[in-house]
Amino acid sequence: MKKKVTAVFDIGKTNKKFFLFDKEFKEVHKEYASFDEILDEDGHPTEDIHALQNWLKDVFNKILKSDQFNVKAINFSTYGASFVHLDEDGEVLTPLYNYTKEIDQDVADQFYKKYGNNLELTRTSGSSISPGLLNSGLQLYWIKYAKPEIFKKIKYSLHLPQYLSYIFSGVPLSEYTSIGCHTTLWNYETRDYQDWVYKEKINNILPPLVSTETSLNINYNGKRIKIGVGIHDSSSALLPYVRSVKKPFVLVSTGTWSIALNPFVDTPLTNEDVQADCINYMRINGKPVKSSRLFLGREYQIQVDKLSEHFGKDKDYHKTVDFNYDSYSEILQDFTHAFKWESFVDENMAPVTKYLYDNFEDAYHHLMIELVMLQVDNIKRISKTQDIERLYVDGGFTDNDVYIKLLSHYLRGMKLRTTKASLGSALGAAIAISDTKLNSKFLKKNYALKKHVPFIVS
Repeated sequence: MKKKVTAVFDIGKTNKKFFLFDKEFKEVHKEYASFDEILDEDGHPTEDIHALQNWLKDVFNKILKSDQFNVKAINFSTYGASFVHLDEDGEVLTPLYNYTKEIDQDVADQFYKKYGNNLELTRTSGSSISPGLLNSGLQLYWIKYAKPEIFKKIKYSLHLPQYLSYIFSGVPLSEYTSIGCHTTLWNYETRDYQDWVYKEKINNILPPLVSTETSLNINYNGKRIKIGVGIHDSSSALLPYVRSVKKPFVLVSTGTWSIALNPFVDTPLTNEDVQADCINYMRINGKPVKSSRLFLGREYQIQVDKLSEHFGKDKDYHKTVDFNYDSYSEILQDFTHAFKWESFVDENMAPVTKYLYDNFEDAYHHLMIELVMLQVDNIKRISKTQDIERLYVDGGFTDNDVYIKLLSHYLRGMKLRTTKASLGSALGAAIAISDTKLNSKFLKKNYALKKHVPFIVS
């Protein structure tokens, strides 16, 4: 008998993934692909949307013919800040513009002059001001004024998750987590689009807005399948935690970016939050997720490479260093900031990097103390840590013994757990269209949950 499964396409900037999950959300099949980027009309690298579309259909049509699996549902998780623009015939009008693309400065200046280059727009939208397309709402404004002949042809503009859903369902829709994640489109106070969206008539090209949990029962190639409307990947990665943990928590997702997420807020950002560079992501029910970002992984790699070169160590030597209490204790006796960051600016950083030790291990511990101090500030910025007992950390830094020991120590009022959540965003997309109820055992069972106890100071 064929196994009943839910299919998920999890589309990252680099890796494109396809998963099948059984009814207990166990992965039973996976496929990976990657595509060479193409250039848009300005020579900026971007996703090959047509190659992606062909791969999606090929993979799914193949799995429908499988003798092993009976696909009952499909959903989509992708990176955000990316629109696909369709004409009245459903044809793609433009390249899938990369969110790293910078637009004409005069258009950006025009937007912010008209609608507020100030804290209020940033605060109510939960989106930091950007000269480029990381705020996807600005893309729509840019096309309207820089490419008016294209704008006139747009019937619908779909965020990437919803476009993937559209490929299979033929139904154009908008969805909360894509609209609400750093787009400058959404007003968290009025729970509606920003005023500028209506004044510019942008709302006319945005399809009907539906819940993330919405699904469509579609006859696809002669088979009845439940098709989800897609979900923003950061919101998707958070969903398994929200569904299975009832008490307030903070999730820190680590990697190139370290993003601290607090889904237990009921109010929009304050002016102080905006000035501290906090932004909002969105839960599937439309509520804000207060977040703060730190280019931790990027800066870590830069500094570790320099340490390795300075001390004549192999580039992967840092992976062998475990936490040493004696090193930590000695460093703190006469602590001074020793590193100058290259990925961000910190008021406490040294004017130039100083190597204060004659061995890699002590220098590495000093580096990690400074980085973890920044991480702690990053977490405290979005939460009152004395009121939130649980802290979950997933991603690349869960294997870093020094990082975890220090974080546990400096936030010892919180119960720190690390998780192996490599399936996070894909699994969240499967859960979003499922009726299955989750509990605290879900994380232990599916995420290899590990407890960490603060070290004892002697």
